[in-house]
Amino acid sequence: MIGVGIIGATGYTGGELARLLVSHPQMELKAMTSRGNAGQPVDAVHTYLKGHVDLDFAPSVDGHDDLDMVFAATPHGVSMEHVPGLLETGVKVVDLSGDYRLQAPDVYEAWYGKAHSDPGNLDKAVYGLPELFRDEIAGADLVANPGCYPTATILALAPLYARGLMTGDAVVDAKSGTSGAGISPGPRTHHPNCGGSVIAYNTGKHRHQPEMEQILHKVGKGGAVLFSPHLVPIVRGILASCYADLAEPMSAEELSSLYKDFYRGERFVQVAGEASIRAVAASNRCQVSPATIGGKKAAVFASIDNLVKGASGQAIQCANIMFGLPESTGLDFPGLGV
Repeated sequence: MIGVGIIGATGYTGGELARLLVSHPQMELKAMTSRGNAGQPVDAVHTYLKGHVDLDFAPSVDGHDDLDMVFAATPHGVSMEHVPGLLETGVKVVDLSGDYRLQAPDVYEAWYGKAHSDPGNLDKAVYGLPELFRDEIAGADLVANPGCYPTATILALAPLYARGLMTGDAVVDAKSGTSGAGISPGPRTHHPNCGGSVIAYNTGKHRHQPEMEQILHKVGKGGAVLFSPHLVPIVRGILASCYADLAEPMSAEELSSLYKDFYRGERFVQVAGEASIRAVAASNRCQVSPATIGGKKAAVFASIDNLVKGASGQAIQCANIMFGLPESTGLDFPGLGV
């Protein structure tokens, strides 16, 4: 069995990692850390794990020599304090924060507001989107798990960039449930403020924008990403609506055929007639729905669960690949549907 630890396990992504790992046939949860809840039983905080996780929160993973894999589910700026030491001991790491997603230290500082303390590992980190970087993930010791908005957006736009089919910039209007803001409530996610409303926020300033552009420009040719995120009053799920001008006119059937070819054989990406959050909720799946407008513009919609394919499920998918397991191990279940 592969011994697994979770750093920062009291948040939504840490709890979701534990929920998924307790059913994983090849991974065993050995440690879950929390600065604020150290010493408390895990199931006293994550009550849905009662009967499944018999651990107390530890202050750190130090001293756990039974760990082969660590998931860092911390806020940005915290993971890079732990990653160098873990790698030195031979432990593989999937970082779910933004600390290793941007390859240039100055870009990280510009978007995250602090200097990177571990720049030497930035170019060693592999971006953890298996559908695009599976071979690199297989040989990695450090994987930077993608953000939730970038996962949906990149999967929606990658075929256009990879085939050089678009001209100009891509416009992305993406909507996320409130769990994407994390477990600590704020004025924007307070239910009386967001319930019954749709809120556009951080347009042009969201930290996921440079991540999207970095990866899409690595995949192929295309313009900038003009990204506007929105908060909608649901708990989990993302719908990314992406628009781009086509370099050459295409029919809806031609575009759909291209997407089906691009994602052929991918267990967790489904090219669908309509992308539905409900169809993918609580699953590691992404639905992608391409369409054309007048034959000259592409409109591509992608839906994911922000906590699973957008975070914890994708992290486990990457870990499976890192250890040579079938990447669907422990993740092969459908969405809720209702």
